Amino acid sequence: MRILLTNCKIIDGINSYQGLFDILIVDEKISRVEKHITDVEAEKIIDVQGNIVMPGFIDIHCHLREPGFEYKETIESGSRAAAKGGYTTICCMPNTKPVIDNIHLVRELRRRIYESSKIEIIPIGALTIEQQGTEICDFKAMTSDGIKIFSDDGNPIMDNAIMLECLRQSRLYDFLIIDHCEDINLSKDGVINEGKISEKLGLKGIPKTAEEVQVVRDVMLAEYTGASIHIAHISTEGSLNIIKWAKQRGIRVSCEVTPHHISLSEEDIIPFDTSFKVNPPLRKVEDVDALRKGLKNGLIDIIATDHAPHSDLDKPGDFYKAANGISGIELSFSVCYTYLVKEGFLTLEELIEKMSCNPSKLLGLNKGVIAKGRDSDLTVVDIDSEFIVDRNQFISKGKNTPFHGKKLWGEILMTISKGKVVYEKEGRFNVYR
Repeated sequence: MRILLTNCKIIDGINSYQGLFDILIVDEKISRVEKHITDVEAEKIIDVQGNIVMPGFIDIHCHLREPGFEYKETIESGSRAAAKGGYTTICCMPNTKPVIDNIHLVRELRRRIYESSKIEIIPIGALTIEQQGTEICDFKAMTSDGIKIFSDDGNPIMDNAIMLECLRQSRLYDFLIIDHCEDINLSKDGVINEGKISEKLGLKGIPKTAEEVQVVRDVMLAEYTGASIHIAHISTEGSLNIIKWAKQRGIRVSCEVTPHHISLSEEDIIPFDTSFKVNPPLRKVEDVDALRKGLKNGLIDIIATDHAPHSDLDKPGDFYKAANGISGIELSFSVCYTYLVKEGFLTLEELIEKMSCNPSKLLGLNKGVIAKGRDSDLTVVDIDSEFIVDRNQFISKGKNTPFHGKKLWGEILMTISKGKVVYEKEGRFNVYR
């Protein structure tokens, strides 16, 4: 299959494309990137009309809920929601039912992905059996079957000896660990950030120390073992300072931040609106500012969604009863463009680097750049388009978003994954043949 995209304004964070270009896709690869391609008979020609074409976004941290919680999300609904958000590759966390903690469940999950998803989904394996933090998984078997990322995510590994062994095994079998840093003894029963807002609302708070002590633990163990560690969804200035110290020492640490942690603070929380309840919680304004600066200066490597869809039953108005999480994969780019680029914290090129190029590098993929021979994963965006968020228009089963009713900029017009159009905003392009 040959697709020719014409009149493309290309931005990929790496190359410097001046003016409009044509992109020729042949099957699953980019074949040519030139000013005018007129000597090819393509099965489909799409006039992009001067809109921005960028590498498809890569999410290293999302939740698809299947198997076991299909009422919240499925592989099919989650992958379609991702495509609408401009994502062409996503990594799904293993906290399903059953937990993805052995080779047999990995193979079953892959079968479901093959049958249901039109974008690339990379399964993440659990670090410990049933994510209980007491017995490590069979990393040899799971890595031999292609699993290269492991995490217990929302179930932090509290036992230092277990985490130490996981890091040692990661060097032996060459896999990446993503860790959710939280001391559950310090955060127990907390529902929002500990501070003036928790006091005002009369809710038990989660101290920033609950995150930061585990970040310290992880980077110290990474230094001790020489292993790599990726810190999930950092939310405090203190965590950022620890990571800065670790990188200066040459410790192999990377980290991510979510769109909601760089756009919202504890002061945005509306009483009884549990769409704002997330773990780690929305922090202070000062933390938000620090995270934005961390993206700019390169301390934060990646923007990941932590897409966590829930049903209305999971999100009652009681903060103590409501589940943690935000359904965010459809809005991630628009939130980041609105709060980071429009407000002058990042350039569009820098944003693409965090959402495409850097995740591709971390995962060792042939993506994240628009050039000959790269995978034909592309996203087309109208950065001048503004819209009001309507959660009822979400493809995701999870409608739990704190951005409902807010104005955002930067609308996804088309997503191409492996040379196939997997999302298109109706009526925006002239498609020939």
